Amino acid sequence: IPMENWKREMWFDETGLPWVIPSPNMPTAETAVVYPGQVLLEGTNISEGRGTTRPFEQFGAPWIDGFELTRRLNGLRLPGVVFREVWFTPTFSKYEGRRCGGCQIHVTDRNAFRAVRTTLHILNIVKEMRPDEFRFHADYFDRAAGTDIVRRGLERNEHPDAILTRLEPGLREFNARRQAYLLYGK
Repeated sequence: IPMENWKREMWFDETGLPWVIPSPNMPTAETAVVYPGQVLLEGTNISEGRGTTRPFEQFGAPWIDGFELTRRLNGLRLPGVVFREVWFTPTFSKYEGRRCGGCQIHVTDRNAFRAVRTTLHILNIVKEMRPDEFRFHADYFDRAAGTDIVRRGLERNEHPDAILTRLEPGLREFNARRQAYLLYGK
């Protein structure tokens, strides 16, 4: 059933509708912007911030130096995002009751921000900083990513952009197949 007064390029806050929390771990529209990438953290031993007031917007682990991670991530100058050092103690989920160092993601330009690309860079840097601690939960990560290409590429120390380039043919095929089913912006 087609909606009225909505266009595909609109962000939720541009609809004029109130945000209704779809999940306790999706408290804000800002969370929804970072979620497509940050959900991949569930397939690692990095806390995705569940058990805090900013799940998916902040991330870390007891063995991460938040200051160093923030410095390195901001040094990448990824489009549409800056990182802020954060320390948090989850009330449930990974590292419950333990102080974690990490970052909070601040999206500065939603149209330039690339959630999955950003998260792949996060994983790459954490893996470089703490190869002795960082771990994938391979089956879970691969299901969240939809393929093992991403994890295997990161394990081989491939640059995140090279991994994403390898995924492009499948994404183009999917986008072509979905065109017939789009109600808006065909």
